[in-house]
Amino acid sequence: MSPALASTACAALVLAVGFGVGSSPAAVAADDAVSAVKRTAAAPLATMRHDTVASLIAQLDSPVPAARALVACALAERKADAAPAVASLVALLDDDAEVSPYVCREEWWTNDDEPDIAGRWQPTEPTTPGQEAARALARIGTIAFDPVLRVLPAGGGHARRNAAWVLGALRDERAVAPLIAQLGDKLATVREHVVWALGAIRDERAVDPLGRVVTQDDSADVRRQSAWALGAIRDARAVDALLRALKDRDHGVRHQSAWALGAIRDVRAIDGLAGALGDTQSDVRKQAVWAMGAIGDARAMPGLTAALQDKDADVRHQAAWALGAIRDPRAVEPLLRGLKDPEGNVRKQAAWALGAIRDARAVDGLIAALNDAHGAVRKQVAWALGAIGDGRATDGLTAALQDTDADVRKQAAWALGAVVRRQ
Repeated sequence: MSPALASTACAALVLAVGFGVGSSPAAVAADDAVSAVKRTAAAPLATMRHDTVASLIAQLDSPVPAARALVACALAERKADAAPAVASLVALLDDDAEVSPYVCREEWWTNDDEPDIAGRWQPTEPTTPGQEAARALARIGTIAFDPVLRVLPAGGGHARRNAAWVLGALRDERAVAPLIAQLGDKLATVREHVVWALGAIRDERAVDPLGRVVTQDDSADVRRQSAWALGAIRDARAVDALLRALKDRDHGVRHQSAWALGAIRDVRAIDGLAGALGDTQSDVRKQAVWAMGAIGDARAMPGLTAALQDKDADVRHQAAWALGAIRDPRAVEPLLRGLKDPEGNVRKQAAWALGAIRDARAVDGLIAALNDAHGAVRKQVAWALGAIGDGRATDGLTAALQDTDADVRKQAAWALGAVVRRQ
């Protein structure tokens, strides 16, 4: 067994023991075993950097799934130099044995003495040797395109899924037609990755097929991913399909469709997005508000003004941003009311929006808000008064130079300078 493969076997032992924290005798013994293996194993990826590509290829047939995944990670580091491994990595694409998501994180091996390690590692989805092989193929580059493309219609389910991901990561427009043909794959997980790949490539030929998928596929995950892809492509032909998807039975699809409509920025979406402000899910309402602000059309004003009264503070916060982004003077009065919102973040965003609009009618309300209980709000109010530049703010800003919060004092000093320059 080569030193690298021996190191990989040690890695598999550590990964098998796990990351649990406990004080039972069994847990203590397990922790001791992990520490012992770490001390003797050396970092697997570091060790593998001394192996030749041919040696790494030979290790891809290890009986240990974590070892196969780790070797694929080592090949990914070689990028184009790992081109001789393409055939072997393609053969690994259908390997769906689950392994720890930490298998390729080299830094994990050097954290023994860190007291907060348990708090810094967050749970993530397991990976597989097939997924790591896909990442390696993407990093190797265009030379992997044809071998991967051959897997797309004919490989196993996991292989087709990973092949679609590679083709999207390569962003080669030659993959568009084959990917469109694969939208009818019998496995939803494959279709989801096909849709992602089409969005990643961003070719307008995918718009109409994706428009059908976003409204007709029987998998919510696929419809949601299709909405993302249409937003990524940013073609106005997708608007009608996304407006229909905005009424999907799955709130995740509605949320993603609202985002996509904002990304496309077509004014035809305003009415549909305004309708989504009545959605039962606050995250959908918030995304619809963002989209209306991103489109930036004054026809969104009635809906956004109403959203300033939404029962969810995050929606109100987003509505204040959107009104500031559109910069329509009709928003001044609603935003002045927003300066009295019970949530500090909403008041802060309302102050920003008033500064962005730069309407002198906001000055008196902003001066009063210099007495807000939250320093972050007072700081934003000072900025807004400086942005407007009205001389009536001078006394209030001068008083703010004595604020208990240093950030407020600094912003007030800037604002005073801005006001003076405008006189």
